Amino acid sequence: MDLVESFVELIRRAATDLPVDVETALREARSREESGSAAAGALDTILENVALARAKSTPVCQDTGTPIFYVYHPLGMSTRVLKEQIQQATAEATARAYLRPNAVDSLTGRNSGNNLGVGFPTFHFEEWEEDYLRVRLLLKGGGSENVATQYKLPYAPLKAGRDLEGVRRVILDAVYQAQGKGCAPGVLGVALGSDRGYGYVHAKEQLFRLLDDTNPVPELAELEARLLREGNELGIGPMGFGGRTTLLGVKIGAYHRLPACYFVSVAYMCWACRRWTMTVRGDEVTYE
Repeated sequence: MDLVESFVELIRRAATDLPVDVETALREARSREESGSAAAGALDTILENVALARAKSTPVCQDTGTPIFYVYHPLGMSTRVLKEQIQQATAEATARAYLRPNAVDSLTGRNSGNNLGVGFPTFHFEEWEEDYLRVRLLLKGGGSENVATQYKLPYAPLKAGRDLEGVRRVILDAVYQAQGKGCAPGVLGVALGSDRGYGYVHAKEQLFRLLDDTNPVPELAELEARLLREGNELGIGPMGFGGRTTLLGVKIGAYHRLPACYFVSVAYMCWACRRWTMTVRGDEVTYE
């Protein structure tokens, strides 16, 4: 089944059409800021940009980021073919200017020009029990990626132990250290446990959750709400200009770990939380 054009459309939507829940959160943030303030001005500009990008199918941010694909496929579907088709679609989406050429060789500094390179884009494949294909795409910008961080508990500088209070302390520290450099207001995807590498993979998975959802684990739901409230009380504000909205959401998942290790991995996402999902059932392709 040739899905190249469908994948191009997935990329177009992710790059140019901000999800409804994210835009709604930005509008709510604007309503909380004082008229005439730098925070209000920043959010006005952001919302104007969101509308223009959607209307003209142009990137919502000049940094279109690293394309990260989470692919959930049924038994018997070739991951090699899927990867090849997604790569073709990525190159085509770049040619159509939905994506900026971002793949740079770490040794030579040369840009490949089509967003294809060694380990670029990023792929995570998982075979599941369903009989349909689901592909999730996250476009992760460089500014937000640079302020992502990982803590190892216990963390002596903050007197953070191996409990949810320790988790709370290091996550708030991550927000404080980021200041406005991650293009606030941001969304935090957090993974408790796992190993160093997969901690970030799982943290980014959390970014696919809707901003207004509720964690099914009561302790984590309470922690998410508290961190969202306390993060916004830091006063960092949109783009670091000060204000009442530093975070749009906090999403936390807990994973098993080694007894000797307790990592808290924080994937910071900028206000341009660009994520879309494509589902293929037979000949039907849908997006959300």
